Amino acid sequence: MALRDDTLVQNRRGFLKSGAGLLAMTIMPSGLIVGNAWAQMPQSTDPDTFKTLVQMSRDCYPHAQIEDKYYANAVNILDEAARSSEEELAFLEDNCAKLDKAAMDAHGVRYSEIPSDDDRTALLKLIETDPFFQKVRGNLVVGLYNQKELWPVFGYEGASADKGGYMDRGFNDIDWIS
Repeated sequence: MALRDDTLVQNRRGFLKSGAGLLAMTIMPSGLIVGNAWAQMPQSTDPDTFKTLVQMSRDCYPHAQIEDKYYANAVNILDEAARSSEEELAFLEDNCAKLDKAAMDAHGVRYSEIPSDDDRTALLKLIETDPFFQKVRGNLVVGLYNQKELWPVFGYEGASADKGGYMDRGFNDIDWIS
């Protein structure tokens, strides 16, 4: 029988409890979007591009009760598409750079750093017919609203076909329309 010295063995929970986890989270690689509780790290796009896309997504479909991580989940779909296509990657990077340049020219900071919702929205209105804007907006329709964790926030109970359909289950339950 071999004896094991457990004094040097430390699990993840012990690591985090010790405070070393806090230090490690502070000294993360630059690929992590620091300051937001996002599980994703961009795999293809530049971290600043990813951050711009998340802020743009929030500005297109603003929901104060939804955390940024859900917007990051939606943007991750674009990031994954960019991983398999150099053209997609260039499209996202170039257009986010243009949006950041417009923000710099107008406000002296990157788009994601503009503090005013109205100022960011004004910049988006300038590009709302642009294919870039339409691509991001279109991605959000599925990328944001198809996250099952968010369905209760919007009052959606999920698919009803396997429960007899909507006529007998929730058809007249909408109390948010006056």
